[in-house]
Amino acid sequence: MLSKKQARAFFLGGTLVTFLIFIGLTVYSLSAAQDQTHADKITDAVIRGKRLWEKNNCMGCHTIFGEGAYYAPELTKVLERRGANYVKAVLMSNTPWAPNGRKMVAYGMSEEEANDMVAFFEWIGQVDLNGFEKVVSPLAKDKK
Repeated sequence: MLSKKQARAFFLGGTLVTFLIFIGLTVYSLSAAQDQTHADKITDAVIRGKRLWEKNNCMGCHTIFGEGAYYAPELTKVLERRGANYVKAVLMSNTPWAPNGRKMVAYGMSEEEANDMVAFFEWIGQVDLNGFEKVVSPLAKDKK
């Protein structure tokens, strides 16, 4: 059994070691070598696409990087699964699109807006997810 003094020393020593490990891992995680976002590849079209994503509340139904609603498909790797032309056709359609009984709003985007959304999807599709997309969308391979 530890004395009160030994218990205090054990607690403070453990806290200090844990704190130092936490600081070390934080510095390592924030280092430039660990950046997997490809922020240098963000173009004006990607920014416009992100703004359209937010303006149209796409996250109200879809997810990106596993974040958002789960009513509609995950879109992180949508261009790998469906291709740019398919995505543009859906976004530019003036008719509500209803696959599997789930109705998507007819956005009727212009070609420029659809291209911006595709640029945004291309950028997010290039982010290194360390295999996360396999967890989020296990059926994506079956649909190819």
